[in-house]
Parts: sequence; structure tokens; C-alpha cells
Amino acid sequence: MTRSDTPPSEDERAYLTTFLDYCRATAVSKCEGLSDEGARTAPLPASPLMTVAGLISHLRWVEHYWFEAIFLGEEDRAPWSQEDPDREMRVALDMPLEELLAEYRANSERYGRLVTEHDLDERAKRPVRDGRHVTLRWILMHLVEETARHNGHLDAIREIVDGTTGV
Repeated sequence: MTRSDTPPSEDERAYLTTFLDYCRATAVSKCEGLSDEGARTAPLPASPLMTVAGLISHLRWVEHYWFEAIFLGEEDRAPWSQEDPDREMRVALDMPLEELLAEYRANSERYGRLVTEHDLDERAKRPVRDGRHVTLRWILMHLVEETARHNGHLDAIREIVDGTTGV
């Protein structure tokens, strides 16, 4: 994943996709050089699921939810359920970090292609919680916010786990 926050052109789609790609690449860079054991370490006692691996898995499944389940109206295949709403963070503890990252990268590429095939004003097939059918534009903005927010969590966890900062 290339890490640049400079869009190739001055249009809205380029800004949205560039910033989402930048946030994604930043999340991946937060994992560089981290062992599988470090990726599974939960250093915050009040948040036992808050691990690097759990956050990468969460980001992967959140994009699935918004692009596939909400926007395209396809089946939600995410591992979470009403009984275990954070299961995507728990299943990550059984996967090697490189496998999680490869899955995240592959999905990011696939969703990047999906975004180029649809108009930003196109509405999602399924409604969100308040009953609205959001646009692809809204979904992209939401994913920029979601990924950037979790990059802050990844920063803090990585520093606590092995002292790495500034990635």
C-alpha cells in the first residue's frame, strides 16, 4: 500500500479515495516489525479485545459491512453476531498478523475498484440504523473517520506493546 495523502487530481473522488488509502496504509504501517505475539497483546486492562490484530480485523470487517452488506446489499458475512458483537476482534487472535494484513490489503484493493465503478451519489441498497440510504460519498467519509480513529488506537497500543512510536 502506497502511503501518500496527496491526491492525483483535484476532484472529490480523488480526495476521498486518497485519504482512505492513506489511512489504510497508515494502519498497515503501524504493524511493521510487530510479532504475532505483540499483535495479540492487549495492554489496556479495561479493553481486553483492543489488540493490534483485533483492530486490523475490525477495520477489514467494517469495510466489508459498509461496502458489501450496506452499499451493495449483499449478505453480511462478518463474524460478529448479536450474542458476540466484537467477535471480529476475537477471531483475529487465532490468525497470524501477516495473514490479517494480506486479507486487509486484498479487500482494500477490491473495494478501491468498487468505488471507481460507482457514482459518489449512488445510494446504498440497505438502510442504516436511522432508515436512511446513505450515499457512497458518505460511506467513504465514514471509513476515513473510522480508520483514522483506529490509527490513534494502533499508535497507543504499539507504543505500549514494544515502545515503537512515530510509524
